[in-house]
Amino acid sequence: MNPLNSMTLLSEDQSTRPQPCRLAEPEKHISTMQLYSTDYSGSKEDYMASGENPVFASVEPPRRSRGRLILHGLVMFGREFCYAVEAAFVTPVLLSVGLPRSLYSLVWLISPVLGFLLQPIIGSASDHCRSSWGRRRPYILALGILMLVGLTLFLNGDAVISAIVTERSLRRIWAIVVVMFGVVLFDFAADFIDGPIKAYLFDVCSHHDKERGLHYHALLTGLGGACGYLVGAMDWGHSLLGQLLGTEYQVIYFFSALTWGIFLTVHLISIPEKPLGKITTPSESSSSTALCPLGSHSNGYGALPKEPISPVVPVPDLRPRSFSALGEANSVTSSAKQPNKEAQKRMTFRSLMKAMISMPNHYRCLCISHLLGWTAFLCNMLFFTDFMGQIVYRGNPYADHNSTAYITYERGVEVGCWGLCINAVSSALYSYVQRFLLPYIGLKGLYFMGYFVFGMGTSLIGLFPNIIATLILCSVFGVMSSTLYTIPFNLIAEYQREEEEQLKLHGISESPRGTGVDCAALTCMVQLAQIIVGAGLGALVNMAGSVIVVVLSASTMSLFGCLFIALFIRYVEC
Repeated sequence: MNPLNSMTLLSEDQSTRPQPCRLAEPEKHISTMQLYSTDYSGSKEDYMASGENPVFASVEPPRRSRGRLILHGLVMFGREFCYAVEAAFVTPVLLSVGLPRSLYSLVWLISPVLGFLLQPIIGSASDHCRSSWGRRRPYILALGILMLVGLTLFLNGDAVISAIVTERSLRRIWAIVVVMFGVVLFDFAADFIDGPIKAYLFDVCSHHDKERGLHYHALLTGLGGACGYLVGAMDWGHSLLGQLLGTEYQVIYFFSALTWGIFLTVHLISIPEKPLGKITTPSESSSSTALCPLGSHSNGYGALPKEPISPVVPVPDLRPRSFSALGEANSVTSSAKQPNKEAQKRMTFRSLMKAMISMPNHYRCLCISHLLGWTAFLCNMLFFTDFMGQIVYRGNPYADHNSTAYITYERGVEVGCWGLCINAVSSALYSYVQRFLLPYIGLKGLYFMGYFVFGMGTSLIGLFPNIIATLILCSVFGVMSSTLYTIPFNLIAEYQREEEEQLKLHGISESPRGTGVDCAALTCMVQLAQIIVGAGLGALVNMAGSVIVVVLSASTMSLFGCLFIALFIRYVEC
């Protein structure tokens, strides 16, 4: 996550930190919008081309309507809809095509390894894309097509191979290969597409619209997940659509592909995106150029002629503070787009690892607790429907598809989807409850409570696998989900705020750290947790001989995370 910074005025010899705006009449009251306005009344293209004004103030994009922002956020509904289908059916589908139990968690290992290595590189590539269609949309379209291809192979691979290959043993091998390839391709593309989507929003929206846009993204993400799980919970096998399309997997694919295709198209045409071009600044007589998004909010691209700096009046941050994790992260400035050579270096895996290793101890402890939390959460979520089918309903995924044992297993998977739908709803509700609990127990208290509630709930599910009790306790999954998506990023924002205040007291205007790197470190913990789960959980299930170890492992990791939070996470005043 690399949020864009607020509007800044730059000169050629300034540092990468945003400098305060110069006010012509400091004694006069000026509104917030006036502070961020420029004196140039012409078009943005003419302004950048003229080079006559010695001060290059970045120009905010125009305000976007609510309808535009909702249309832009619909892609998150489609993405989470497909994610929910994958989370609910990937393990049952893999087991139904004959994948051995000891190997079924390895499918989650390949995609996060690729993401852990390639995500910084692809993110940097989108920053420098020169397509006439814009910087972000070509990547969003390409990754969206890969998602659709992966979803097609994942849900239809077994049926296609069964129609082509007649030999039973060969058919089983090819079905496993095709389905696994589809899962990995979908997971890879779905993980990577989130970054360009957020960057697209930041590029085309003003700061106020970014806050609104992120709110709609979060809302539509929750709704998409709930709808995806609801579709998976329906018994489509005996419906008219099931008879028409063949199996319930084909019906689910039909709804998923239709939803994703429509909402991806709507997203790509929702808000125009200006391409990245080159401009030559007046201060550069040589052939060197500066990158600038044409006709869009440049946010610091381009060097400027030197000018004596007169006394400045600091511009206070007049924006209301938001409890939204993404809103907080977006409100902290970043120097990722400043016009010096150091800032124009592209992020690499090596530079990211170096920044993570050298981070302060309280940041490192936050990353460790985030890793423990996501490991616990993924242990449970990725295999919950399989747990419902095998342990709660006592079905058998390896039985013949027309047998009672397999039908019972499928029924358990469907009920597991209802449980995951409860999780999605409770996550959305708890995100609002957090606002009321924050003044009483603080961020660290909310962090501890989320882990503790999840740990106790999953332990009860594992020890007493009853249908009704399990569905009721699925609400604790939403508490953990909301905690993981909000509290760590809010803690980073508070740590950054404390550091900036301390630096100001010592007369230092620059901070050596950036929020983007810290948020990237937390994101890498999610992928590392997926690697750990993929590499170890299958072997653990094989040794225990029962999938119940999945839920108990989640409970153990979560309770251990509670202890770590209590001992090592630094308390901050909100």
